[in-house]
Amino acid sequence: MDLTLLQNRLGHTFKDAALLQQALTHRSHSSLHNERLEFLGDSILNCVVASLLFERYTKIDEGDLSRLRANLVKQQSLYEIAQKLELSHFLRLGEGELKSGGFRRPSILADTLEALFGAVFLDAGFEAARKVIRTLYISILDTVDPKTLGKDAKTLLQEFLQGKKIALPQYNVVATHGAAHNQEFEIECLVPKLDIQVFGTGGSRRAGEQAAAKLALEAVQKALTKSPAGTRKSRPRASQLKLAGIATVQAELPIDDAVPERTAPSHSEASQKQTAQPADEATPGQPLAPTHTKTA
Repeated sequence: MDLTLLQNRLGHTFKDAALLQQALTHRSHSSLHNERLEFLGDSILNCVVASLLFERYTKIDEGDLSRLRANLVKQQSLYEIAQKLELSHFLRLGEGELKSGGFRRPSILADTLEALFGAVFLDAGFEAARKVIRTLYISILDTVDPKTLGKDAKTLLQEFLQGKKIALPQYNVVATHGAAHNQEFEIECLVPKLDIQVFGTGGSRRAGEQAAAKLALEAVQKALTKSPAGTRKSRPRASQLKLAGIATVQAELPIDDAVPERTAPSHSEASQKQTAQPADEATPGQPLAPTHTKTA
């Protein structure tokens, strides 16, 4: 196992090689393992990431900074960094962990990365640890959207719709599948104003709603991109009835086929009709005037 390659990737060469060995050692391997270094590295990581966020985002409040930090130092984020370093190739695991695939386990890789940060701190001080962490995180920070990182799909969908002044989505349980101890929920998400209906599934109702919300957000963004506000046509009546669950749908008449309104005749037209009518003909609906003959 060539540890020089790992040190090159970290950007730090250890003066005390024993610290590096300990940081890579899982408790299943020996009694001198990395858990205390992990504890130390966790604190250093939080401090450095908080400092980087504080310097980069000068107008973000404390709540959003905390949300960003929590998502940057969580297990999944550390696991992804460990994978880029190919840290699994350098782990020292016990026989049992090796057989069970411990070198692929996200928790073990994330904990080992934190132990390495702690080992760098002990080997060369805080600035050296800060430099290593900054190097690993700078590319991640360059792609982070501080407005969305750490927010779940339902929150993002709700905020997006509110920003567009569109009514909030509706979630309905459509079906449940499987045994009681292992159910899968099928959830419907509706955005009626945009005529959007999507379905998501998950091991719980919450998970199903999150899956549906993610699909709905994608559909909403796509719909608004194609039909910007102000040019989007209103939804046909047929679609409204369908969404409302009404089985009978009545077709609408096209505007061109609509029956024109009847207008009252003008005064001149009425006069012409009266003049043209023969004197001996009565107006329809009126009796003829009696005729008198003069007798001798």
